[in-house]
Amino acid sequence: MFSGTTFYLLHQITTLLLEPVVWALLIFLSLALYECGLAIGEKAGGIRRLKQQGRKVLMRAGKRRIERADFITRLSPMLGLMGTLIPLGPGLSALGEGDFAILTTAMIAAFDTTVVGLLAGMIGFVLGRLRRRWYDAALESLVLRGDKPHG
Repeated sequence: MFSGTTFYLLHQITTLLLEPVVWALLIFLSLALYECGLAIGEKAGGIRRLKQQGRKVLMRAGKRRIERADFITRLSPMLGLMGTLIPLGPGLSALGEGDFAILTTAMIAAFDTTVVGLLAGMIGFVLGRLRRRWYDAALESLVLRGDKPHG
């Protein structure tokens, strides 16, 4: 089926991915928390100021901010799953050899990346839903008032 060299290369590539995946997860979690701060600002008056600039400005900003939340929602759990699966290979190999220290380290990394990926994804999901509601309400209020777009 596959040669030993093929599996060796596949394993080397996969092993090299773990650290970038962990860093990407940390970046996505930081981005999700940053987006929470932006959402507080949006709710505290940012959307109101955008409404004053017109429908096009409001729509453009809303679309961009909702897309960022969706990006976090979709990619964070994928990265978490990658961070779960990558250390499981060496962990299962260590189990077969009776090396429980490596297995323990692999399992901790697997569970930690899963939790961080799901946490960032949940934050992104909640932000996306809230932002959709807020921007839809703002656009609806512009339409109901019959405001002329300025942008």
